[in-house]
Amino acid sequence: MTHGKARPAREWAAEAVFRPLAERLVPPLARRRVNPLHVVLTHAAVGLLAAGLLRRGHSLTPALLLQVKTVLDNLDGQLARATGQTTETGRYLDSELDALVNAAVLTGLAGRWGLPLTLLLSLILSTDYLWERDHREARGQVFRDPPAQAGDDPRLLGLLRRVYALYFTPQERVLGALFGARLRGAAGGDPTPADCLTYTPATINRVAVNLGLSTQLLALGAALALRRPRLYLWSLPAQAGLLVGVQLWREEQVRRGRQPSSSG
Repeated sequence: MTHGKARPAREWAAEAVFRPLAERLVPPLARRRVNPLHVVLTHAAVGLLAAGLLRRGHSLTPALLLQVKTVLDNLDGQLARATGQTTETGRYLDSELDALVNAAVLTGLAGRWGLPLTLLLSLILSTDYLWERDHREARGQVFRDPPAQAGDDPRLLGLLRRVYALYFTPQERVLGALFGARLRGAAGGDPTPADCLTYTPATINRVAVNLGLSTQLLALGAALALRRPRLYLWSLPAQAGLLVGVQLWREEQVRRGRQPSSSG
């Protein structure tokens, strides 16, 4: 039995490597009533340990630890869904601790360039999030199911919401406004429902989802194993360039859909 979220596209690294490994851990942890939040905290600690070792010049051990972190990162959501323990706190905490680990890892690798690269990686991941959201909204689908559990600690949840609002929300607003403006420009005005469907094909999700965090950490692990971490660092601008190309492509699809068909 799988416990994955239904998505318009699947991330190869997660589906082929990390999710199957995580699925094996769901039944024994569910029987022991392990709290998914503890899994979130554990994979964050593993990621921060990897970042500390990177700062000290290690390569192979951090590479392995990052793969362990990714397995656990794929596990927490599966365990929460399998046991009916999805919470709003868990969703915020997972996203924010992932961002913290990403910043620590990239700073450990790139020094003062680590924070700009962290922001670039965050924008890449936010694009995946927004393109999936827009794909679902254009088709009248639910983007995120409500949490199965209520009763979050209000102080902790309030703190996590404020952190999210400071770091993630501005990125989402800027990118969301940009994508909306580009759609209106391609449509020549207010887009129709047909324009929105054309603008949000599953093709763009297949590209963006395969730049997800599982793929990022698998690629970084491979680069570290080869002792060529700069290969991964330089891949981030290349990934951003790929997404710009996909964005231009989907705008062109809208323009073509707006062109009147010629009659013979």
